Amino acid sequence: MKIARLDIEGFRSLRKISWQPGDLNVVIGPNGSGKSNLLRFLELIAVSAQGRLGKYIQSLGGMDPIVWDGVADSIKFSLDTVLETDQLSPEHYELELIRLGVGSLYKADNELLTNSYKLRHKQQEHPFKFLEKQGNRSLVVDQVRWSTDPFTQEEESLLSFATGPFIQNRFLPLFRQSLSSIAVYQDFRTDKDASIRQASISRLEKRVDPDGQNLIAVLHTLYTSDRDFKRDINSAMHAAFGDDFEELVFPPASDQRIQLRIRWKSLKREQSAADLSDGTLRFLFLLTVLASPDPPPVIAIDEPETGLHPSMLPVIAEFAQDAATRSQIIFTTHSPQFLDAFTDARPTTTVALWENGETVLRVLPKDELDYWLKDYSLGTLFRSGELEQMG
Repeated sequence: MKIARLDIEGFRSLRKISWQPGDLNVVIGPNGSGKSNLLRFLELIAVSAQGRLGKYIQSLGGMDPIVWDGVADSIKFSLDTVLETDQLSPEHYELELIRLGVGSLYKADNELLTNSYKLRHKQQEHPFKFLEKQGNRSLVVDQVRWSTDPFTQEEESLLSFATGPFIQNRFLPLFRQSLSSIAVYQDFRTDKDASIRQASISRLEKRVDPDGQNLIAVLHTLYTSDRDFKRDINSAMHAAFGDDFEELVFPPASDQRIQLRIRWKSLKREQSAADLSDGTLRFLFLLTVLASPDPPPVIAIDEPETGLHPSMLPVIAEFAQDAATRSQIIFTTHSPQFLDAFTDARPTTTVALWENGETVLRVLPKDELDYWLKDYSLGTLFRSGELEQMG
């Protein structure tokens, strides 16, 4: 699943936006323009499919702080997906969170999941509905009517409940899984007390959690079992640190725990995760996310350049280009150096601007961008302010 179009209304600074991303995306714009809010909303979409909306919105302080300007009556979105395999899969999803009063309460309503393949091919008059929820009326898969209780809760999406042995449609669980797997990486702790610097319980894990603190377990799983992954990580570490890098090692610690260490040719003793620089840990984190052989359908990373030496940025850009053949990749960035790192690929470039109290997203026209990139790099255009003017 990849996002073809995303419409959002009423969330934080996103009063009303429509966005059409590509496979590989960079979102640029000044501080306070709303780039991070776009990533936060992608996180909300994933949470809605996981059945954790209630706790998530509560953790944000309820509806009042997250609706536009504190006055919007609801938060709603519609999502169109790219159908890469089965043309009968769900392709359009929409959901509204309606504010109840002026406090923190809300209800999930006006939910719809459809496919228009047969409609486009004149085999039926209306899109096929996989599910629909309006008020106390819920419709799932085969037009069987359900009451909202006990199968749904007012504050959760119908999609998050539409799984289990009573569901005979194979598409619903797959769509729910795709949506719930959207991975948003915004806060990766590398301070001395962060879990990433400690020994980790040895367990089979193949995807990095949003907070990144299971990185050691994922690295251990993939580095010791997947030759292609190990080769890619080693190649990237050599590019960043030269021939002094030898390999990653994972010696055992107490209580079924493992450690992450780096073996350097110039040192007799391996360097532990506790002693690695913040930049090295962030570099390994980004490499692992982007090189995963089983990635999430959508990967969004906030400011990947943070803490990295400029020489590392071309490596991350190269890994991102490869990852975009398996997942939809979204970066937000302030870094001209990171934009300059995309020499072999031209990512879809979106400018986020703050206008009249709201965020405006503008995808730069490909033809115009291609014209400028004949003589200038993305980073140069970003420094000059030309990218914002194109938008």
